[in-house]
Amino acid sequence: MIHELRIYHCCPGRLPDLVARFQQHTLGFFKQYGIRPEKFWTTLIGPSNQALYYTLAWESLAERETKWNAFQADPQWIATRKATEANGQLVERIENMILTTVDL
Repeated sequence: MIHELRIYHCCPGRLPDLVARFQQHTLGFFKQYGIRPEKFWTTLIGPSNQALYYTLAWESLAERETKWNAFQADPQWIATRKATEANGQLVERIENMILTTVDL
């Protein structure tokens, strides 16, 4: 099992719109493609409160590549993403890391 940490650094004031897109659209696409989100976070105390953090669970890198690429190429997702950005870009940049556990 591996985990992916994704950090979406939002354009100023656009975090609520990004959260709404996840609630109303993205999670449905994740379910359709068998993508397993684990947790979502925003910053309560820290340098910026304009980021969304979340983790995804994967059985392997091969599973991630297959499912994530299919999701990203979905014409409905592409149209949805475009429609939700009709009033401007939501995310300035995205960071992602593939994590593995450490025995302690």
